[in-house]
Amino acid sequence: MKVIASTLRKGNVVDLDGKLYVVLTAQNFHPGKGTPVTQVDMRRISDGVKVSERWRTTEQVERAHVDERGYDFLYEDGEGFHFMEPETYEQITVGGDVVGDQAPYLTEGIRVFLQVHDGVAIALELPQKVTVEVTETEPVVKGQTASSSYKPAMCDNGVRVMVPPHIGVGTRIVINTADNTYVERAKD
Repeated sequence: MKVIASTLRKGNVVDLDGKLYVVLTAQNFHPGKGTPVTQVDMRRISDGVKVSERWRTTEQVERAHVDERGYDFLYEDGEGFHFMEPETYEQITVGGDVVGDQAPYLTEGIRVFLQVHDGVAIALELPQKVTVEVTETEPVVKGQTASSSYKPAMCDNGVRVMVPPHIGVGTRIVINTADNTYVERAKD
């Protein structure tokens, strides 16, 4: 189906010249003068080659039809990352090139959305927010106000995040998976 270029998002699958590409990043630029454009970085599914395209925001782009369903992460081994479809218990193995830099977020039982085309997983979409525990950060300093001064912290999944000064070791926090940013202190 045809969609306008400005609606493309990370994880969408695009059909260009008979080849399928998965969108890695999509940004809309609106210059003061001239035509607004959408800059899209994509990975060709067949061979993993990365491509960059630029379209006018109103141009039509062919979006490929893929089966998108929720899967639970089971484990990782030498073959790749193993997921299970919760209703049919059907298992699927996903290669490291599809998972990419999202691997640290894959914890046992996490529900992700996999886009499958002809029985092959081509894209993975994580939940927007995940809860992690801070394992390493600078100590809390008394008298520091809650200004915009953030400090680096290491989480239990190996991701580095900038957190407010009042967050200490052992605190559970919610982070945004799209850009690895601190959202809030976990409520659990």
